[in-house]
Amino acid sequence: MSLNAISFAPYTPPPDDPGIPSRQPSTSRFARPWFPPQPSTREVTSYQSGGIPTWETAIGGGSGADEEVESQIQNQWETRYGMRVDLLAAWAYILGPVTAFGLLVMETHNDFIRFHAYQSALLTTPLILLRILASLLQLSSFLRTVLTLLLVSSVCFMAFRAHTDAARNGLTRFHVPFIGQVAERWLDEE
Repeated sequence: MSLNAISFAPYTPPPDDPGIPSRQPSTSRFARPWFPPQPSTREVTSYQSGGIPTWETAIGGGSGADEEVESQIQNQWETRYGMRVDLLAAWAYILGPVTAFGLLVMETHNDFIRFHAYQSALLTTPLILLRILASLLQLSSFLRTVLTLLLVSSVCFMAFRAHTDAARNGLTRFHVPFIGQVAERWLDEE
């Protein structure tokens, strides 16, 4: 009797069994445990678990799969340097136009960060110019104090909102009236 006929492999459940946790390697260079897992568009439900079979399609990994389709699927949590989206979006407001323009130059992959950089530049630049103008014209100290408080409070509030929207609300964009619409339009025109 041959040894091949006697050997039995232990039972292993099918790979699409929902009771078994998936142990797929991460496709990203950087592990980001601080973000919630995003549903992958490459997950295919097999016919064994009630799904529709996919033959010869790009998602199913058949002959229709190519790198061009994969490059069109962009992860909204990815940044150019692998940094955290919530911190970069908040950082766009901290130093006003300086960090906003810096992020617009450096970050080319993430629209969420670019939106907040545009909105920060449009919000903080006029406020800073008004504050400088009030100082140069030697307007009342009360008016200069009000402009300073308006600038600081708006920067702090928008940095908090950008961080919260990325960390907890799934990258929802908080629009400042009128300014947010302009920032959104500039982002779409890129």
